[in-house]
Amino acid sequence: MTSSTPRPKLRFPFLDLQAQFATIRKETMDAVVRVMEAQQFILGHEVQKFEADAAAYIGSAEAVGCGSGSDALLLALMAHGLQAGDEVITTPFTFIATASVPAHLGVRPVFVDIESQTYNLDITQIEAIISPRTRAIIPVHLFGLPADLKPLMELAARRGLKVIEDAAQALGAHYGDQNVGTFGSSGCFSFFPSKNLGGAGDGGLLTTNDPGIAAVLRRLRDHGSTQKYFYERLGVNSRLDALQAAILRVKLKYLPKWTAARRKNAEYYRVLIAQHGLQRYICPPSEPDNCTHVYNQFTIRARKRDELRAFLMEECCIPTEIYYPYPLHLQKAFAYLGHRAGQFPQAEQASREVLALPIYPELTREQQELVVQSIADFYKQHACDADC
Repeated sequence: MTSSTPRPKLRFPFLDLQAQFATIRKETMDAVVRVMEAQQFILGHEVQKFEADAAAYIGSAEAVGCGSGSDALLLALMAHGLQAGDEVITTPFTFIATASVPAHLGVRPVFVDIESQTYNLDITQIEAIISPRTRAIIPVHLFGLPADLKPLMELAARRGLKVIEDAAQALGAHYGDQNVGTFGSSGCFSFFPSKNLGGAGDGGLLTTNDPGIAAVLRRLRDHGSTQKYFYERLGVNSRLDALQAAILRVKLKYLPKWTAARRKNAEYYRVLIAQHGLQRYICPPSEPDNCTHVYNQFTIRARKRDELRAFLMEECCIPTEIYYPYPLHLQKAFAYLGHRAGQFPQAEQASREVLALPIYPELTREQQELVVQSIADFYKQHACDADC
């Protein structure tokens, strides 16, 4: 297909949740009706069953449902006693909650640059910035790819630091033969609708292998209470709704199948990119040998990224997204940290080059072929003078 050839208008969304719902409609609606007939909406049996199912799937001793992925981070920090004046080490190339949640507690986020290939924390840079106030490290398993956990856990153990995994995008991802969310003191997951396991609204989960921490988390999510109107400590209102839990119980059964489809789509993208000789212009995501990527996003690096994105939407009706267009250390909300442009060059370069392509399980090969053919058409028209 050349640029002058009439182009088929295969209009499809960046994420097709309606296509997913069509495959599980009856089971989902039966679950909703079950909750409506019981008229028990807050915590209760449905949440307990989902927590048990999720713990078994992830391989953790305990799982605790909460209101959102952001709340999962908040509860984990509170459960581990972090408070104003403490510091946590994390990445500037992530969703804002990873750093804003500590900041709301008065905990200072201390940034470390990312690896250029994985977009995850560069573990080799962490030790140099540990201070007497450092209490924890928050690695992010970005886009569904685990951070390099072995050296991170060794470093944390040597320096007496907690590890709180931000696994919001990585449910089911493996580092070696172990699921993310089971390495650190706590793992934090999100069920925002765009996640690989998405609810019908907000929802979150914490995992831990420490029953004591799990008990604290259950108190904290319910205002700090274990007995009605009696409060052992101050908590928050972050209880997973029974409706969300019931829907997530249905979806969790299908997650291995959906993950396999995402991985298959990722591999086909790689084949198409190679067939079109696009390696000079775009770089597909990496997947280290010891990791299993679950591809919440299929994020490429692209020369002339902004021009390519505009071409794909305006000329080809192909949706894309940018995660993330501006790193956290340069955001106005974090100006008080005193960072400057150039301080974290890998994160800044990634923010200028990354582009996420559709990768959802129901995406067809024809749609993928159109995506990559359209990218090839762009680079035929817009010569780039530098390799990827």
